[in-house]
Amino acid sequence: MIIRVYTLLGWLLTPIVWFWLKRRTKRGKEEVLRLGERFGKTRLSRPNGTLLWLHAASVGETQSVLTLIDKLLAQHPMLNLLVTTGTLTSASMVKGKNLPRVIHQYLPSDLPVPTIRFLKHWKPDAALWVESELWPQMLHRISQQNIPLVLINGRMSSRAYGRWQRWPNLVKLMLSCFDTLYAMSEEDGARYRALGAKKVRYVGNLKYDAEALAADANSLAQLGEQLGNRPAWVAASTHPGEEIQLIHTHTEVKNLYPDVLSILIPRHPHRGKAIAAELRAAGLKVAQRSEGEAIHPDTECYLADTMGELGLFFRLSDIVFLGGSLVAHGGHNPLEPARLNCALLTGEHTHNFAAVMEALRSQRAIQVVHDSDMLARAIVKLLADDETRLGMAERALDVVQASQGAADTIMQHVNAMLMERGAYAHA
Repeated sequence: MIIRVYTLLGWLLTPIVWFWLKRRTKRGKEEVLRLGERFGKTRLSRPNGTLLWLHAASVGETQSVLTLIDKLLAQHPMLNLLVTTGTLTSASMVKGKNLPRVIHQYLPSDLPVPTIRFLKHWKPDAALWVESELWPQMLHRISQQNIPLVLINGRMSSRAYGRWQRWPNLVKLMLSCFDTLYAMSEEDGARYRALGAKKVRYVGNLKYDAEALAADANSLAQLGEQLGNRPAWVAASTHPGEEIQLIHTHTEVKNLYPDVLSILIPRHPHRGKAIAAELRAAGLKVAQRSEGEAIHPDTECYLADTMGELGLFFRLSDIVFLGGSLVAHGGHNPLEPARLNCALLTGEHTHNFAAVMEALRSQRAIQVVHDSDMLARAIVKLLADDETRLGMAERALDVVQASQGAADTIMQHVNAMLMERGAYAHA
């Protein structure tokens, strides 16, 4: 009954969704020429043979699944992959890898016609969904067509759990569509079970198996030359409300390190212009990467408002503050800078990565700060004390390496799933 009500609402809301997507296009959040994909339309043909569908909503999910994609392509020379994402940044990440036998599409809106059209065209032999996105209409249609479906690296934060508890019948129906759920942690698995999921397993966190973020060698050399021997720190994936606090942090650090360079990387690059104005209004001398501005000796803040360059800046400075944590966003993936030998700092709001953060904290591999003043003191300490900074970075890397292996276990399940489907594509 509940899915019928949801479907009816989908029919009624279709015109509104269309206008909403058009508005997102004008704001630069959708690709104009690919807007049809949001309604299940595509100019591409389905490839012959086995097609495995992987859905990764955004950047974090996409990064975590890239290692699995590499393994699939290597082990199955005849296998084709359909990768869907929901954001421009994640789409560019898939495109940037330039992988053979991989087709990227934007996930269609969770409406009756787009989901039916999408599945009718692509006819995936099996599907892997990554982390936490649950779309009732699409999951219902997948189940109707008996497409094997597995949730990998399933994440159910305490906040998400609280929200889904308000809709017990709907979430139980959605979770029943998955043949197996591989939870990101034991805590996530327990929440899935409490919501009604049956086949829940924990084999580790796929994020530990991800490759180190890439960096363009020429850009690294150029920026390294511009930076010289100046002390620097990175604020990665910042959100609204954080930049104003980080201005204060910069000012406090500058009192002891007058030539310090603060590198700010907003989570959403389209905010760059507004952030640059905020920084300049505070009296800071800013160089904006999206405008091609270089780092000069008097540059105080380098605003890296571009996409897909975190790996570049994690190599440029080994002190990294993880954004989304001084405000109640929930934090961002600490394993990416940890993998590149960075000393890690974070605010208190880290519920998106609770298990990973606990693993790092237990090994003294990350420091939690409560406000911008405490962050400034932590940065000063790390700049002054090589032993502390290098020790934190080494312990963080140890945590990453000690927790790898989930990708291989999930691969075993995928192989078995393809065999059962009669679509095994091994060489």
